[in-house]
Amino acid sequence: MRDFGGRVVAITGAGSGIGRALAHELARRGAHLALSDVDEEGLAETVLTCERSPVRVTPTTVDVADRDAVFSWADDVVERHGKVDVIVNNAGVGLGATVEAQSIGDVEWLMGIDFWGVVHGTQAFLPHLRANGEGHVVNISSVFGLISIPGQSAYNAAKFAVRGYTDALRMELEIADEGISSTTIHPGGVRTNIARNARMDETMALVGAGPDAAADLFDRLARTSPEAAAREILRSVERNRRRAVVGPDGLLLDLVSRLPAGVHQRLLIADARRAATTHPRPDPISAT
Repeated sequence: MRDFGGRVVAITGAGSGIGRALAHELARRGAHLALSDVDEEGLAETVLTCERSPVRVTPTTVDVADRDAVFSWADDVVERHGKVDVIVNNAGVGLGATVEAQSIGDVEWLMGIDFWGVVHGTQAFLPHLRANGEGHVVNISSVFGLISIPGQSAYNAAKFAVRGYTDALRMELEIADEGISSTTIHPGGVRTNIARNARMDETMALVGAGPDAAADLFDRLARTSPEAAAREILRSVERNRRRAVVGPDGLLLDLVSRLPAGVHQRLLIADARRAATTHPRPDPISAT
């Protein structure tokens, strides 16, 4: 996959952030696009800018947590474009809360999008890639799929799951040797709205930041633009990498994750304690 010109690329979560940047970059390179998101307005804005390039763009409102909707969308992509070459499972959400405070409903909501959305997209498009005789599956994990941090247990779990799922997929694809491959992407801090749109509980103050402060901190620390992240992701596909870490902070955390668990976890604990607010411990929310 060294040239995206004339290829058909399907992207979930294309209404903003990395998904939108990928769509823009691929349109510039001459790829035809099948774009999905639950945000109709954001998706329409992405389509409007991509249509400035001489490529075909088909938008569809899809909730990736809905298995039937994703499978229907995959069939529709092939019907409308004639084939599909790449699926980018990018849609994602955030949840900030301690393990004790987070509700089961919130955990299920996040896992439905961040993990099951990847599973649905992968399984829905693989038969079409196989019928095409070649293709690539790009699954977006996170740097928090390499190292866990307090206050992000559900997000950590989903992103570690994406990593394990896609590692196994890559090996299975190589065993089959049918011209299909996959790559796991681990972005660090990318300047998107995921932190602003995340569900944040007041107990985040216990691990270093309240809901608003956590989003402000993310905005200050996010060093990588969505456009730069998109270029790095496409470069990784072109080079058929197994995994790719995006951004300087991502590379740093990747190195930290290679330290013994007792070392890097104590560093994170100490940092959280320094940053934690001094107000009394909030009452935990019933985990139902």
